[in-house]
Amino acid sequence: MKKRSIKLSLLSILLAGNVLFAQEQKDEKVEQLEEVVLSDTKFELKKEHSGKIIYKITKNDIEQNSGKTVIELLDNVAGVEINGSNNSKGTNLGLYFRGGRSRQVAVMIDGVLVSDPTGIAATYNLNLIDVNQIESIEILKGSSSTLYGSGAATGVINIILKKASKKPFSLDYLASLGTNETQRNRKGNFDEINQNIGVRGTLNKFNYIANVGFTSSNGMSAASDVNSVTPFETDGFNSENALMKLGYEANDKLSFQFFGNYNQYDYDYDAGLYEDSDINNGFYKEIKQGLKANYNYKNGELIVLGSASNLKRGFNSYSSWTSTINSYRYEGKSLFAELVNKYTINEEFHFIVGLNYQDFDNQTNSPYGTIDSNIAKYSTTDPYASVVYNGKNGLNLNVGARLNNHSEYGNHFVYHVNPSYNVIASNQTKVKVLASYSTAYITPSTYQLFSQYGNLDLKPEENTTIEFGFDASYKKWLTISSVFFYRDETNKVIFNFDPITFVSQYGNADDTTNAKGVETTVKLKPTEKIVVNLAHTYTYKSQDFNYIPKNKISAQVVANLFKTTTVSLGFKNVSNRNASYYDSTTFSTVDTTMKSYNLVDFSASFKPLDKLTIFGILDNALNEDYEDIYGYSTRGRNVKLGVKLNF
Repeated sequence: MKKRSIKLSLLSILLAGNVLFAQEQKDEKVEQLEEVVLSDTKFELKKEHSGKIIYKITKNDIEQNSGKTVIELLDNVAGVEINGSNNSKGTNLGLYFRGGRSRQVAVMIDGVLVSDPTGIAATYNLNLIDVNQIESIEILKGSSSTLYGSGAATGVINIILKKASKKPFSLDYLASLGTNETQRNRKGNFDEINQNIGVRGTLNKFNYIANVGFTSSNGMSAASDVNSVTPFETDGFNSENALMKLGYEANDKLSFQFFGNYNQYDYDYDAGLYEDSDINNGFYKEIKQGLKANYNYKNGELIVLGSASNLKRGFNSYSSWTSTINSYRYEGKSLFAELVNKYTINEEFHFIVGLNYQDFDNQTNSPYGTIDSNIAKYSTTDPYASVVYNGKNGLNLNVGARLNNHSEYGNHFVYHVNPSYNVIASNQTKVKVLASYSTAYITPSTYQLFSQYGNLDLKPEENTTIEFGFDASYKKWLTISSVFFYRDETNKVIFNFDPITFVSQYGNADDTTNAKGVETTVKLKPTEKIVVNLAHTYTYKSQDFNYIPKNKISAQVVANLFKTTTVSLGFKNVSNRNASYYDSTTFSTVDTTMKSYNLVDFSASFKPLDKLTIFGILDNALNEDYEDIYGYSTRGRNVKLGVKLNF
């Protein structure tokens, strides 16, 4: 299987490579906009100068996938696996990059690191994000703790929110209706409703954005009822999202932006694997506010960021042991402040220096104990610096280091070295080779440090990643990239249980685990009206992590058949996955293998008027019957219809 997987990636590379270099060179000039990325340095950088393969979900991609969620868009990116993306809304998601775990991926929103200080792993909940507030998304894979700190051990999701329009007033409205059913229980009801309205504009030196969204979903059970004679009751989901951004351009050099977010949802959930419940329910509520200031001077740019977040969550769970409903409540507060400066020494050298401060606390009240926020808190203060060299001879080099100063365990040092070289950089053909060596860390969460199972002697988890690959393009119609990675992980935080003393406590594992693989993407544009996207990810782990497939293949064909009509056909193949679950009847952990599956999706949009778009989506068109998480339902064939208005 391993040889077959590597051959598949190599075949994709060779086929595209033959096309790239066998084509005859023509004298015609091909005009291409210089694509820029932010994730590699926190400042705008030409893609050809980046030493990383950064996948970008553009504004156009989001518009062409109207009706899709952030989770669904991310799950189609090579090297990204979101376990639970096909389950009922509100499902706890597993976010896996390069054989890692959710807490090894950092999530940024407009430059601010977001997390959940109340969670065991402090992982940010992607269910809280409304795609209609987003301009674009950058996905940076590989350890990136030098630039982004704790949690960026296997990658970064950098979400850039929408910007104000240049006009005094613009209005965006979206509404959609859809079915929400499993493969077996099909009634054809439109149980999913989405509405989103936003206004934005610029008035002299002021600019603004206001956006509100609502989603209501029902129709399917969270737990699978495949073993039940009668269908399970359906589980609901309701969410509200609001965003406000106010900006002020003092002059050409200085600007300010104030922002506020309100995200919340409530949901029903079931009793467990293949087990129904009409009682269990939960909620999430998040409030964020902050500011950002940009100052441009002769030789550089200075950015100041600050934010405060309050996250509350809880759930009510029926206990069959006591025949009562147990209530769990969590509240976490976080502060984020960062000062980062880019200084341009000359056309080739840039120096980036920053100082990051974060503060977290956690208040927990549950039947099993209380975590006091006056005790369960810690802070980090991290100075960091990078030197970026973009030579005229095609050589690029990014070298940096960061010192993490943690209030509980002291100092921790990480660094990275990332060279790349533009072998060919003509107007028509671009070929870049790249490599990197980087270290990363993940701080223990407030729960792992201060709960009844906590351990103040925990060490931070450590990662070391090596990668090398290439990125190439030919004219407008072919882009290909492929990267091999190898990652070591030490000091993994694990939950220890002593069967003799019945004492449980978090600790650091003694062994080292590793993961390696190949990520390959190909984009073809044979004509101006057709785009083909292909991606293959191969991942091998020395120890199996739940639900990570060894192979994942995705393909999408987007065709602009007419000036007003766009259609898209998508295919995804996910191979077998190893998983484990807790059997409450035997009080033991059971290993199992999840079967592979194939998904076919179809979408179309029609623009009869300049300001009006009508769209439709057909998910899981073949009604594939499969499980994404053991014991829980997945979405079958479902349809969604909607409209967008832009004024």
